Amino acid sequence: MGCYNACPRGTMTNLAGVVRQLQRERQRVHGEMERLNAALAALRSLGALDGKPKRPRTPRARRPMSAAARKKIAAAQRARWAKWRKNKQNK
Repeated sequence: MGCYNACPRGTMTNLAGVVRQLQRERQRVHGEMERLNAALAALRSLGALDGKPKRPRTPRARRPMSAAARKKIAAAQRARWAKWRKNKQNK
């Protein structure tokens, strides 16, 4: 008669290798998690992840722009668009 165990004899050695490989992977991931936790702790110490900055920011008041300044900006933008359109037609 044949062997009662239907699995090949090498299965247990393969299983042991798989277990060793998984343990090595667990150790590698554990080390990586420790590095990530250290990086997060460093960022928290800077106040980056608390959701609140360490020193309160005061909102800046918008400075009013004169009508003459708005006209200059608008004219410069129109000139940029005209230049872009001219270059587009030449291509």
